[in-house]
Amino acid sequence: MGYLSVMSVHLLIVSIGTSTVDQLRSSQSRRLIAGDLCHVAKLRPTREAELLDGGSVFWIIRGHIAARQRVTALERLFDHEGEKCGVILDPELIETELFSRNPHQGWRYLEDEDAPRDLRDIVQDVTDDAEGEGELTEEMAAELRTLGLL
Repeated sequence: MGYLSVMSVHLLIVSIGTSTVDQLRSSQSRRLIAGDLCHVAKLRPTREAELLDGGSVFWIIRGHIAARQRVTALERLFDHEGEKCGVILDPELIETELFSRNPHQGWRYLEDEDAPRDLRDIVQDVTDDAEGEGELTEEMAAELRTLGLL
């Protein structure tokens, strides 16, 4: 008899008031002084086990998925409005391929196979490729994906 294995899933979160990955990184570095990096949400994710099995938060910045951070824990938080969920994030902010994504409210999940690749992996692939000439810039690739051409 087999057992069910849990596959990771990721959260999509709009980074409100942020226009670049560097701006998000700077904001988070100031918050790290106080301890763990915690994104507070009203509700707890329903797919908690999948999220904690290697999942990340993918940040949407200016209409594109642009970066991710691994989720390390979920905590129960309480304030005057009641219970909230603290999504504890790894401090490493990893830039990703740009994927167009419309703003949304509430939890949006991203399956592992649909997640954008880390930019550092793409750069490594191009570096390893002897015929790296003619490679698309990340912005151009994002535009072609938006148009359905990639």
